[in-house]
Amino acid sequence: MPARLRYCLFALVLVLPQPLAAAEPIDTVQSVIERQIGAFLDDDKAEAYSYASPQIRSKFPNEDVFFDMVRRGYAPVYRPGNFAFGRSKIKGGTIVQEVLISAPDGKDWTALYYLEKQPDGSYKINGVQMLQQAPGPEI
Repeated sequence: MPARLRYCLFALVLVLPQPLAAAEPIDTVQSVIERQIGAFLDDDKAEAYSYASPQIRSKFPNEDVFFDMVRRGYAPVYRPGNFAFGRSKIKGGTIVQEVLISAPDGKDWTALYYLEKQPDGSYKINGVQMLQQAPGPEI
């Protein structure tokens, strides 16, 4: 193999992992959000609660209290019609992920999910801000 081609391949190997690594936390948090919404749709309280951060768990100490809070206060998240991921922003160990939701009643919402990186490397949902507009404001 000519030296120039070998050099180009080596340079390509060094460059490729960087963009993939940058997208990885976003893919991970989107997966967490999808799984929690799926758990709400399946009425799986334990699964939905498992994605809550320790701070959220301290405010809602069991899955029944947590599930009831989401059902009453976050109906578009609890029973979304359709949803799609919008913008995301990384701020230190926190990722803000915009989720555009079309609720069953036809209203459009923007949910801003705040996910925090945990000591074990996982991401947990540390809060959701609901805005009755889509898309939401700058994040």
